[in-house]
Amino acid sequence: MTTQTESTELLGKLRESISSVFLGPQLAVDRVLCCLLARGHLLLEDVPGVGKTVLATVAARSIGGTAKRIQMTSDLLPADVIGVSVYEEPTREFRFMPGPVFANVVIADEINRAPPRTQSALLEAMNDNSVSVDGTTHPLPEPFLVIATQNPTDHHGAYALPESQLDRFLVRTSLGYLDDESEVRVLLENPASTTLESLTPVATLDDVAAMQKVTDSTTLSRPLAEYIRALAVATRQRTELAAGLSTRGSLAVARMARASARVRDRDYVTTDDITDHFAAVAAHRVIPAGGYAGMTLDDAESLVRDVLRETPMPL
Repeated sequence: MTTQTESTELLGKLRESISSVFLGPQLAVDRVLCCLLARGHLLLEDVPGVGKTVLATVAARSIGGTAKRIQMTSDLLPADVIGVSVYEEPTREFRFMPGPVFANVVIADEINRAPPRTQSALLEAMNDNSVSVDGTTHPLPEPFLVIATQNPTDHHGAYALPESQLDRFLVRTSLGYLDDESEVRVLLENPASTTLESLTPVATLDDVAAMQKVTDSTTLSRPLAEYIRALAVATRQRTELAAGLSTRGSLAVARMARASARVRDRDYVTTDDITDHFAAVAAHRVIPAGGYAGMTLDDAESLVRDVLRETPMPL
């Protein structure tokens, strides 16, 4: 069984491996690690060319197991994602041919360029770790992590993700542009092309499963659970929102807080573990009163941050 010390060492190796190629903000790296520990999925939203796909790819290669990349396009079909049953003449039976979703880490690149029907093909996979084809349920590998990237919805050819799809992501975050020194390093070293190909896993699938169990045992005190509840209630009382944070959303905040504590080498949750990630976990789960036609996800995040400022912290 993996101890706290062993878990800390493994997380350090994973962070170092990812940061050797991805030179963006450390917060983004930590949120990838949190999603891995919390069995959650990550949505990276930003303009093209800031390193979203690089971050997703290097995270996938840093753990053992399989990784598949799906380039989401407007003509992609659900069967292209989950697989299809093929009739074989010699046996006169149908045989299921698994799609690229059957991997430990699935990189769904530019997910909002795929039509809604194809996006929905990922719903069952992300929620139940399985897919159903022709009445048969097929389990997905464990661990299973989807890292999706998307461009802002005002870009040509991009579809807005439906609320049900957004809710399946534990965290939605953006990367922003690199700072001066990091961008110069990219120009000089080009680590994505020189280092990525030679990158080897620094953790096994068993290591990841063990770290997830350690994360599950992280202590969340009653006052902090009540604080998460108070934040959720505050979002439900905002007139700008048709629906605030659900109970499932509150559970997501707690899962992220436990993972954040482990990434910070603690076996208990503090208020910082909640407040540092609350907007990234909650903003894409609330529903604006006029729908997202009247409020962007960035607007929703700003509103959620207001709730965070206005809600008293536990003493």
